[in-house]
Amino acid sequence: QLQLVESGGGLVQPGGSLRLSCAASGRPLDFYAIGWFRQAPGKQREGVACISSSGASVKYHNAVKDRFTVSRDSDRTTVYLEMNSLNPDDTAVYFCAAGTSDTTVHTLCQGTLVRWWGQGTQVTVSS
Repeated sequence: QLQLVESGGGLVQPGGSLRLSCAASGRPLDFYAIGWFRQAPGKQREGVACISSSGASVKYHNAVKDRFTVSRDSDRTTVYLEMNSLNPDDTAVYFCAAGTSDTTVHTLCQGTLVRWWGQGTQVTVSS
């Protein structure tokens, strides 16, 4: 069982930045493809950014391209989502999710073959 924990959410003004972290109680995450998803009130959950187990492949939702960056830490235990130029449409609960090492970023970001989910962290963009 893989327990994922997100952190770093909060309230930020439009145009601001936040960095979300996803960790698994010190276990290495480089055996898993990792995705960031979000769900706004009244909307379906959507894949925002995904990174392969090796880190060589990434995929972004069109709405966040050039603003968000997903990366893996060198200690292999944390995956980050750097979010810049935030706007109110980015307000949502953000979830970290994991697939197996052979899950592609395209498949993971569609929400299929997700094996584990975190509890989520709230991001609110408001003035």
